[in-house]
Amino acid sequence: MNPIRLLLPLLALISFTACAEEPLDPERAYRYSVRVVDTNTVEARWDITDGYYMYREKFRFSAEPTTVKLGEPIFPSGKVKDDEFFGKVETYRGSVAIRIPVDAGGATTFTLKAVSQGCWDQGVCYPPTPQQATVNLASASVPVASTPVAPPAGDGDESSKITQLLTHGGFWLVIASFFGFGLLLCLTPCVFPMVPILSGIIVNHGHAVTHARAFWLSLAYVLGMAVTYAAVGVAAGFSGTLLSSALQNAWVLGSFALVFVVLSLSMFGFYELQLPAALQSRLSEKANRQGGSFGAIAVMGALSALIVGPCVAAPLAGALLYIAQTKDAVLGGAALFAMALGMGAPLIVVGVFSRSLLPKAGPWMDAVKKFFGVIMLATALWLVTPVIPVWTQMLGWAALLIVPAIYMHALDPLPSHSNNWKRLWKGVGVLMLLAGTAMLAGVLGGARDPLQPLGFLRSEAAPGVSPRLTFERVKSVAELDARIGEAAARGEPLMLDFYADWCVSCKEMEKFTFADAKVQARLANVRLLQADVTDNNDNDKALLRRFNLFGPPGIVFFGGDGKEVAGVRVVGYQPADQFLATLGQALR
Repeated sequence: MNPIRLLLPLLALISFTACAEEPLDPERAYRYSVRVVDTNTVEARWDITDGYYMYREKFRFSAEPTTVKLGEPIFPSGKVKDDEFFGKVETYRGSVAIRIPVDAGGATTFTLKAVSQGCWDQGVCYPPTPQQATVNLASASVPVASTPVAPPAGDGDESSKITQLLTHGGFWLVIASFFGFGLLLCLTPCVFPMVPILSGIIVNHGHAVTHARAFWLSLAYVLGMAVTYAAVGVAAGFSGTLLSSALQNAWVLGSFALVFVVLSLSMFGFYELQLPAALQSRLSEKANRQGGSFGAIAVMGALSALIVGPCVAAPLAGALLYIAQTKDAVLGGAALFAMALGMGAPLIVVGVFSRSLLPKAGPWMDAVKKFFGVIMLATALWLVTPVIPVWTQMLGWAALLIVPAIYMHALDPLPSHSNNWKRLWKGVGVLMLLAGTAMLAGVLGGARDPLQPLGFLRSEAAPGVSPRLTFERVKSVAELDARIGEAAARGEPLMLDFYADWCVSCKEMEKFTFADAKVQARLANVRLLQADVTDNNDNDKALLRRFNLFGPPGIVFFGGDGKEVAGVRVVGYQPADQFLATLGQALR
């Protein structure tokens, strides 16, 4: 047999593999698009295929007609590469967005011409590649090409990774991912208050509620929450406003807290919350026939989502960022709906099994209702915590510990023949009484930390107590730019922290992360800036828009050259160990 014939299949395989490894055309490897930021700024963007990169120093821009003048391009920070063709150079992978000031000279449309150069990881370097796009200055924030636009910097931070998932992931992959994000958010403090709210609803229906009815009641609650997240999330994305600050003010939170106080007092038996007799009898048969007032419970779920869900975690921030920039409300809204369902799945389990945990009708039922009454009072206090002084918070927690402890016979002697349950609950009451007394003593002693009410007894010089980090406050974009310029002139790295008084995660960062001795030592030579966006005024909104943030907490790092460190942002709470790893990336 001819040996050449034996080699033909192998030669064909080699030929096929060689074809499969051919480099892409530069237009496909580097997909070019332009969007109008405002009448004086455009943004040129390249979506870079995996395995390819572009050189920062090789970008050139021009406009046609020549009456349109272009300013100095604003480049995001890239990554330094020891390139075999050009030596040590700054490169971009994944995507790059470059903002260019424009003086149109009265023109409404022009052609933005760009010349760029990049390479393939397999060793092929492209010649300078010209590309162009027609720009209509009247279409602000609308991409000229069909490629979705992502934030100009920080493409590797957590919220931007979520944005990239929305942009490049399949529909069902995105939905499944956000459902998983919702399950993870169940572990955050923002979701905890929903548990007593839903449990209280189930308890209020009495001992006769079935597992099936408990399931449908819980599902109605969760669907109300999910629809609200989707609708409000899309609205917030389109408007670009900081929704959480609109909800986190004394009037809104105080009103909802008052609702919980009214509900709790009814559980204590001070009064009955019910419709007028005529209306109640008219609706009774209909309610029983339809399985209960699911609409009212769905409304309660919607209100709960607004009240206890203002924490801007990375999944929510990433979804809002994507919606705001691409206007894909269908995918963004569906993702937020799936995230809320993930948050609500454990709540449904709690609602269904609350029926199993309910005692039989009798005195125990009254005790359970009073327990949930206390929980609802605690929820009311938790709601107003961001907008009331710390000493007021501590007084409230002291009262919620001391008064129930009295009702649990913490101060009454137990008969010698008392059973084990009575002894257990008396012990719990004594512990609550001691904790409440310590909280009250802390208020009188000047302490302002509910978790350390007796901290005022400790010397300020006591070993192991770390001082607080000192931040310089910036109130506007102009002030921020001035501080960045000063730091760059000295070669100082810089950290910008976004904070608000109503932001629970911000206070967690301050108390647990920034107070860590290792974190403070790592930040010893870093200039610390803080933007307080509590008031959500025009300057606050401008600062947030500068970094494509929808709310605090958010931390942005700058190198000694005054440029943002790409891909190392912090969105949401990070514990000390995780934040130290982030600092290791930002300050190397």
